[in-house]
Amino acid sequence: MSNIKQTLDHILKGDQLFLLAGPCVVENESICMEIAGHLKEVTDELGIPYVFKASYRKANRTSAGSFTGIGDQKALEILQKVKTAYDVPIVTDIHESKEAALVAEVADIIQIPAFLFRQTELLEAAGKTGRIVNIKKGQFSAADAMKYAAEKVKLTGNDRVLLTERGNMFGYGDMIVDFRNLVWMRDLGYPVVMDCTHALQQPNTGSGVTGGLPELIKPIARAAVAVGVNGLFMETHPNPAKALSDGANMINLADMKGLLKNLKEIHDLVLRQ
Repeated sequence: MSNIKQTLDHILKGDQLFLLAGPCVVENESICMEIAGHLKEVTDELGIPYVFKASYRKANRTSAGSFTGIGDQKALEILQKVKTAYDVPIVTDIHESKEAALVAEVADIIQIPAFLFRQTELLEAAGKTGRIVNIKKGQFSAADAMKYAAEKVKLTGNDRVLLTERGNMFGYGDMIVDFRNLVWMRDLGYPVVMDCTHALQQPNTGSGVTGGLPELIKPIARAAVAVGVNGLFMETHPNPAKALSDGANMINLADMKGLLKNLKEIHDLVLRQ
């Protein structure tokens, strides 16, 4: 059995703490390879199933001047190179239904952005690819609304669904995490992921560039694992200050090994209870 199939099987079974992580967006080949190579080495050492994450294109930016990508085909080619080089699954997001089939040629998990979790045609298109569909809970939504989003995928004959918590809007420019959502979404019968980085965004800033609270990534991750989450989503970069997208709420790549080791210890402790 290939490493990719084993990883996806563990994710769907929810029998091991898993990780979806990488840069916000495909910036270039060298950055993607550096991040994937480092995280593959760390997760192999710790026994954590790992999926490389990077958006091949960013469509949901506040400012028209924000970086959106290097070109669809070039970005997808880089994701395929990462997949081949490190034998890891790929997760990337789509924003329109017409993207699903193209992305499914490379991605093993298709992600639905939080703002779009109610878009029926988008969910159906993702479901019809047969790939795992990771649906992020809307920033304006309660946990129980996610059962309807998941049902739209299941009606295509695809029951391979993940649900991701990424915080709720708190006022105009801040997010807050209600950890009850992790329990309630898990009770719907799907593996649940905590997005530890986007949950700490500070959107809608006057500058048009999203801010963040990266110093809280580690405690948010620890709390989620203690609650009993199945997987973690994190955006990371060797130099977040120079990341082309969402650097303000990323964790430094150098900090990932220590954090993941700590999270694995917490997870193993929770399993013994």
